[in-house]
Amino acid sequence: MMPLVEINDMAHAVDDDTWCSPVADAVAHHWGCEPGAAKWWRSSASHVFVVPEMPGTGLRAYLRFVPASSRAFDRLEGVAELMDRLADRGTAVVRPLRTTTGERVVTAKTPAGTVRAMCVPAAPGEEVEVDGLSRDRARCWGALLAEVHDRSVDLGGGLSDLHAELPRAGELFGDDTALVGAVETLRAHLTQLPRDPARYGVVHGDFELDNLAWRGDRATAFDFDEAARSWYVADIASAVRDLTTAGEACSARHADLLDAFVTGYRAVRPLSDEDLALLPLFTAVNAALGLVGLHGVLDAPDDGREDKLSDLRRNLLTYRAEQRATVLTVTAGLDLAGAGGPG
Repeated sequence: MMPLVEINDMAHAVDDDTWCSPVADAVAHHWGCEPGAAKWWRSSASHVFVVPEMPGTGLRAYLRFVPASSRAFDRLEGVAELMDRLADRGTAVVRPLRTTTGERVVTAKTPAGTVRAMCVPAAPGEEVEVDGLSRDRARCWGALLAEVHDRSVDLGGGLSDLHAELPRAGELFGDDTALVGAVETLRAHLTQLPRDPARYGVVHGDFELDNLAWRGDRATAFDFDEAARSWYVADIASAVRDLTTAGEACSARHADLLDAFVTGYRAVRPLSDEDLALLPLFTAVNAALGLVGLHGVLDAPDDGREDKLSDLRRNLLTYRAEQRATVLTVTAGLDLAGAGGPG
């Protein structure tokens, strides 16, 4: 996630009445949009502005851009290429729209500085939450994630190792000895896991339900901002986190949906029981990475301007506490001697 100071700057750059911004106008221009066409939608891993009707197509589309200070700046082209090539291979993902000069990604000068941007059409269909999830949809969900894994084996150039950030926990949280010790335990487990192509490759990074759009029981995926290289079961753990607590199903209904998800995944590519048993481990790993990613994000603005994100800041503080508790709870139950995983 981008620092809240960066998001607060964008909030101040957006007109409160029209939701337009000269920053977005400078980006949208590359896709042939007139000033005022792009409206602020949200900001998280990237700034997102919606264009209700893209010129020449009439499609609803979303501009996604990050500042030069963002770690995503150098990898946005890799993300766009991944989405493009997965679409070429028949996977139900949105395909980036080209600029007026034929580019997938553009580096743009804006009143807020240099940004890197891409644009994607709205995925067809509607969002479905866990309460509206059926077994058929859960199977489709699992199968689509398996397709992403299966069809991106030779893709992902420029994407980083998702777990490369774990070692930073020691320097970032040095005064939290319990957390640092737990993260070191997680790292010890990961060193024992195989990274062969059957288990490790390109992952979506955030394949939960709010990044899917549904038509009936068929889904289309979008928002590949967190795409990286990792163990596939880590991606599964991230995807099904609304069905689980510490890697275990929250209830009998959630267990049924998780079973359907796994059934759908296994219909496309193998997933062993040994790998599935690693869900708690990777739930903790993902939580630890979330804590590392939040470091510095919550800093308040110091330029005298209004902080427009106080509610979001409070929510993220709660989230941070929950992620820390997950790391400690799961790690306490791990057996390092048996952490070798499937051979």
